[in-house]
Amino acid sequence: MNNRTWVRTSNVIGIIATVALIYWVFTFTAIQVFGLRIFKANLTEIFFMSIFGILALMFGALMVNIMFNLTRIAERHPQEDAAVSPGKTGRWLAFAASFPVILALLFAGDHLSTLKKKEMLTAGAQSLVAAYPTQMARLVDYRFEREWVVYTVDTMNLYKRMNWNGNSPEIEIIAADVLDNARVFLGFSPYIRAYEEKQEPHPLKKQNFIRKITSEEHAYLTQVFDEGGQDIRFSAYNGNYELFYPYRENGKTIILYFHERARYGKIGS
Repeated sequence: MNNRTWVRTSNVIGIIATVALIYWVFTFTAIQVFGLRIFKANLTEIFFMSIFGILALMFGALMVNIMFNLTRIAERHPQEDAAVSPGKTGRWLAFAASFPVILALLFAGDHLSTLKKKEMLTAGAQSLVAAYPTQMARLVDYRFEREWVVYTVDTMNLYKRMNWNGNSPEIEIIAADVLDNARVFLGFSPYIRAYEEKQEPHPLKKQNFIRKITSEEHAYLTQVFDEGGQDIRFSAYNGNYELFYPYRENGKTIILYFHERARYGKIGS
């Protein structure tokens, strides 16, 4: 290979690496700005590590270009350098048009991940109801007593250990109650087990179990508990997935609440 070939080859490699870097920055920015969750963990790690490969490729191409371009300057043919490649405008247009396509693919992947997560959480709630009818009958019979609270959190812990392989969502039971003549919604999760053991000699306090909710969640919970609503509520935002699953038996209602924080979206896993 002569010097001109080396320079041209390094230029091509440098251009490819630059384009790859532009695509990488665009993809990373879109994922961060819009909170998209698409890849499996290992693929996402490869995606983040690829930046080092791209930079190394650009650096290597630059070094080769500098080394051989000095010699090539003496052999330059102005006519060749001045020639404009046909179709250059078309290539730039295709390059610009590729960004909306990439963005659309990212949103499509995030949408598929969200649908898969909703399906997984809904299946988890349905399996809990179907597999533990006796336990569910006791859970729906809500009473703000230590016996009910302990039984509830122990049941949730048992279900998580038996049905989720290490990567389990957080599970909580939501019940409606009254405190100081005001409607409140209480949440009971496995995390309160240790708290209750410490507070064993003392009476339970409802204010310690009041759930912090948004105005949209308050409207939904009011509809379920006070108006007999049965709709499932699912939300996804910035890698957080939440499912509210109403369960009603003998005129009594509780809500199974599932929450999962996913650093990565998962497709096909």
